[in-house]
Amino acid sequence: MAKEGLVIVESPAKAKTIGKYLGSEFIVEASIGHVKDLPKRPRDKSKLGIDIDRNYKPRYVVIPGKKEVLEKLRELARKVNKVFIATDPDREGEAIAWHIKTEIESVNSNIKRVLFTEITRNGIEKGMQNPRDIDMNLVDAQQARRVLDRIVGYRISPFLKKVVNEKISLSAGRVQSVALRLVCEREEEIKNFKPEEYWTIEAEFKTQSGEILKAKLFKINGEDPKIPNRETAEKILDDLKDKVFRISNIQKKEILKNPAPPFITSTLQQEASNKLRFSAKKTMMLAQQLYEGVELGDEGRVGLITYMRTDSTRLSDESVNAVREYIYNNYGKEYLPQTPRVFKKSKTSQDAHEAIRPTYMKYEPKFVKKYLDEDLFALYELIWNRFVACQMSSAVLEQTVVDITADGYLFRATGTIVKFNGYMQIYEETKTESEDKEEKEVKIPVKINIDEILALTNLVPEQHFTKPPARYTEASLVKELESRGIGRPSTYATIISTILERGYVELQDRKLIPTDLGFAVNKILISNFPDVVDYKFTARMEDDLDEIASGKKKYTDVVDSFFKPFDRYLKELENKKDEIREQVQEKTDIACYKCGSKMVVKIDKYGKYLACSNLECNYTMAFPTDGELGQVRVCPECGGRLVLRHGRFGKFYGCENYPSCKYTESITTGIKCPECGKGELVERKSKRKRTFYGCSNYPDCGFILWDKPIEKPCPECGYPLIVKPKRKTSTSYKCPKCNAEIMEHSV
Repeated sequence: MAKEGLVIVESPAKAKTIGKYLGSEFIVEASIGHVKDLPKRPRDKSKLGIDIDRNYKPRYVVIPGKKEVLEKLRELARKVNKVFIATDPDREGEAIAWHIKTEIESVNSNIKRVLFTEITRNGIEKGMQNPRDIDMNLVDAQQARRVLDRIVGYRISPFLKKVVNEKISLSAGRVQSVALRLVCEREEEIKNFKPEEYWTIEAEFKTQSGEILKAKLFKINGEDPKIPNRETAEKILDDLKDKVFRISNIQKKEILKNPAPPFITSTLQQEASNKLRFSAKKTMMLAQQLYEGVELGDEGRVGLITYMRTDSTRLSDESVNAVREYIYNNYGKEYLPQTPRVFKKSKTSQDAHEAIRPTYMKYEPKFVKKYLDEDLFALYELIWNRFVACQMSSAVLEQTVVDITADGYLFRATGTIVKFNGYMQIYEETKTESEDKEEKEVKIPVKINIDEILALTNLVPEQHFTKPPARYTEASLVKELESRGIGRPSTYATIISTILERGYVELQDRKLIPTDLGFAVNKILISNFPDVVDYKFTARMEDDLDEIASGKKKYTDVVDSFFKPFDRYLKELENKKDEIREQVQEKTDIACYKCGSKMVVKIDKYGKYLACSNLECNYTMAFPTDGELGQVRVCPECGGRLVLRHGRFGKFYGCENYPSCKYTESITTGIKCPECGKGELVERKSKRKRTFYGCSNYPDCGFILWDKPIEKPCPECGYPLIVKPKRKTSTSYKCPKCNAEIMEHSV
């Protein structure tokens, strides 16, 4: 007797969870991801695996290793009445479903598409009760993305290889190149930034009740104080010393602070980066596991969260009712607003799925903790807390503003206290540095009155310098891409991991910093492919893909509008590649040791090096470590060149003749080890990829620092170095010996 149906999903873990709910009447099988794709190495490279002359028809091929998977799916499809394809509920999942259908419909044409937005009994029943045909508009939108990315990648990448470096593999991407541009432009801003000095003045007053009140100079004669240097600050201090200060105004007001919406893909990636220090790629990998299901002892396999690729903050009535009941039972009625919160839909939201939330309120973090590993639990707890908080009462803050005046000078003290913590009982969003400063609590004395005369006890001037914009982190880059309408929820993690893996960008202290190779590639793309890396053009292309998905535009029209001008332009550039190569490769007066031709500066993923300009000569030299051309360092053991290499624990110099010569040399900071006095401090990576600084004489000397050392003696104890703590809001240095805090302007 034939089974009722075959349900095809993408992953074995998902298949196992779904199989538990559907029972023995259904066979649940996994395709293990994509089964077909564009050929990696098309025979006719000019065609890119796309039939340009037949309306850009993709020439899909079965992915190596998936022939057996498809054979099994066909065999199973023969044995059932119906086939349900339940790949992920997004465009990519729709395209996979279509590929599977084209491969099995010859043996069973009764094929339907079902969507599971949560892997729960209710979610699966709902999906199975609403089967539909495959949506070819969604398929076309995914095909358009894939084809456009193939056109950009396969046509620009060889061009980059020709003009940057013939010996390395380079790539460009429709969205990754825009992300690289953002990182490079931010680095240029930082490089060109010129700090400006300014001063602030804080006063300490004693009230008539004997309490201390601190306030900052806020206005001078009704205008913002402009104190550009020490001289101006000292004049103001002299003028203030004999003034009579009185309280001119006391204002108290209540501030309601509302909870943040439940997570969407981008905000989950941002908060997981800020709070848990997870990369976007890791966050999505863990979220996929939580969605597909994890073993919970006697409960069996359970999908713990809803689908994790979404741009919607919408919540089902069922989930809202469940969380409101949970809040009432666990926190009390004062923590439950009278009506459920509904969050505003963004202009770019497709609203195809709910927000990311827990599937069942019975699976509290404390219940599932023993079944999850540390990282999986941390992400689940983050999603749980954000979801519960989003339906809790607002926090009530009381803000007190005290104005103190004297002959045109206005000092202001602002203090905020929490009267009712509301949703903050369970969750608070990560604050920016400026938000953290603004919300810093200042103690305001209770017994103060308007017109009360205060005694000035101290004036504290403080020097500051304006700061350059911060480098992007993974979190802030995702936020920037989202705000510009570049990329979609399913692409953010891939975009960032690609520019890191290509060697265009590297992570230092969780900051994204472009490499020499990244700068070179970005320069070529901006100069020669302005549309490809144009922010507005890329955002418009995302809108075009959305309109294909909704049926408002045709696949062929969108691809055609991009391909034809792009193809003409690229053909024109082919004639200029020698000229462009000369712009990228810096010339030198150094003679090649092998043939005597002049050397040029080239770049690969490890940085700059010298290569012979004679294309028939393959001689290369290491770029000098001190940046001075002509001073090439040689191996002290065999006379070969020292080249920059990358290992498990960071960068180092090694002999070019490896493995016959295994000489290596650490890259040091130039700072003497304060413990042994012989070695120098070297930047290293721990097994968990954390940066630390250790003595080059290891293992004879085991001295390490987890913060970046600065070669300045501590003003308190004389220790030969201080460190820059990695705290997000740190504006000071610290002595690792006596823990003294040293302000930035003192260093």
